[in-house]
Amino acid sequence: MRVRYDPESDVLILVLRENPPVDAVEEQGGVIVSYGEDGEPVSVEFLAAAARNLIPADGLSVTLESKSHSSL
Repeated sequence: MRVRYDPESDVLILVLRENPPVDAVEEQGGVIVSYGEDGEPVSVEFLAAAARNLIPADGLSVTLESKSHSSL
């Protein structure tokens, strides 16, 4: 996964997979979800990210966590 922020357009993008998008759906609130050929999401864009306080004034900090799932 990659996270990008474009300050000129004020768009925060989460790239979930490197597959090219073939379709996109704009949700309410300025969120665009792009889908790959397999119908699974490949990216999520947040429009007006800084204006909506999704990007702090002092910059972007990202923490990714992975938790193990145990079988029952």
